[in-house]
Amino acid sequence: MRELARSITSADDLARALALTPDELAGARRAEEQGLPIRITPHYLSLVDRNDPACPIRKQCVPLIDESRTIDGDLTDPLGEVAHEVAPHLVQRYPDRALLLVTDRCAVYCRFCTRSRMVGDGGGAVTQEKLEPAMRYLEEHPEVTDVIVSGGDPLCMATARLVRIVERLRRISSIQTIRLATRVPVTLPSRITTELVRALRPHHPLWVMTHFNHPKELAPASIRALTRLADAGFPVMNQSVLLRGINDDPAVLAELFRGLIRARTRPYYLLQMDPVVGTGHLRTPLGRGEAIVEALQGRLTGIALPKFIVDTPGGMGKVPIVPSYVVSRSPGLTKLRTHRGVTVDYVDPRP
Repeated sequence: MRELARSITSADDLARALALTPDELAGARRAEEQGLPIRITPHYLSLVDRNDPACPIRKQCVPLIDESRTIDGDLTDPLGEVAHEVAPHLVQRYPDRALLLVTDRCAVYCRFCTRSRMVGDGGGAVTQEKLEPAMRYLEEHPEVTDVIVSGGDPLCMATARLVRIVERLRRISSIQTIRLATRVPVTLPSRITTELVRALRPHHPLWVMTHFNHPKELAPASIRALTRLADAGFPVMNQSVLLRGINDDPAVLAELFRGLIRARTRPYYLLQMDPVVGTGHLRTPLGRGEAIVEALQGRLTGIALPKFIVDTPGGMGKVPIVPSYVVSRSPGLTKLRTHRGVTVDYVDPRP
């Protein structure tokens, strides 16, 4: 955690570390005064090209003045989490699962953050006392069997504090699965220590939901972090966000997904970027993601192929987007188009 103290957190620090463009410097100055703050760990900074503003890592963590602009469809709370808050710090948008927001801190503040309305606002980790109403709600609603612990990034909290939260959840008999949503394997891999996994392992099943967006993020330190989690029995799933000019290319994503499965991390979702206010410059048209998925289908092993998902605005739930491979239907016969461009007849069984 000492690495966090050496993070870049100001426009001046950023200008000393990188050759900033005027738009980047103006964006960094703005971020100091309003909106999502700056934080870049030494590890994540080491992946940034100092002189190339098109660097895919740089574009994820360095602010642009474009963040001050809004476009049609922009929302402050695109997933409707405020409207779906059922107890303080607890969001329920599905019958069987809930989201527990335990901190506003992250190791790196990604410029496309869905929760830019709240992260980095200075509150830090939520106390156990303030989480207790959420715990009581979960006790009173046994239909909730899956809890996602998120924030901010829960693995940026002190180990003892995180373990207390997991222990409290484990005392609720109806909760079967706990997921830890974290980007520290990408941004602060030194956090994934032997001590951390030993402290959490007694509370399995614990799933780790991480967030790699580009193959450049699969640095040796991150691979070691993923290996340590897998060796300790944590199933690790990855959710990538589709980002304009960063990973909106089939070849880039194929390299990322193959690298993840080599590290025993399952590509789970490829997410259409949420329409967060001030992020229009990073979002792709929906059709671009659909075309990428179609380009990967049949050319990438199934275990490396995530679902392409739109988390619908207003908190109405996730929708999988799948290219249509049905050419035509008639009674008892469906014509299908394969990834090879061949049309094949599928005959239904007789009644």
